[in-house]
Amino acid sequence: MKPDIEELPKRYTDNPPEGLTSKDIRNMSEDELPDMDYFLNEDDLFADEAGVKGFCIF
Repeated sequence: MKPDIEELPKRYTDNPPEGLTSKDIRNMSEDELPDMDYFLNEDDLFADEAGVKGFCIF
C-alpha cells in the first residue's frame, strides 16, 4: 500500500460518507478506497466539460 492510501481507511472509518457505514469502509479493498476518495473529492465530476481545459471550437 502507498502511504497516502494507508490513511484512507482511518479517515473514512472515523467519518464515513453519507450512505456508508464504518463497516462498509472496513470491508472495501485497496482498489475501492482510492476510487471512492477520487469520486468524493472530484469537483463537478459530471459536468459536460469535466477534464477539458483549453479546448476551443471555431
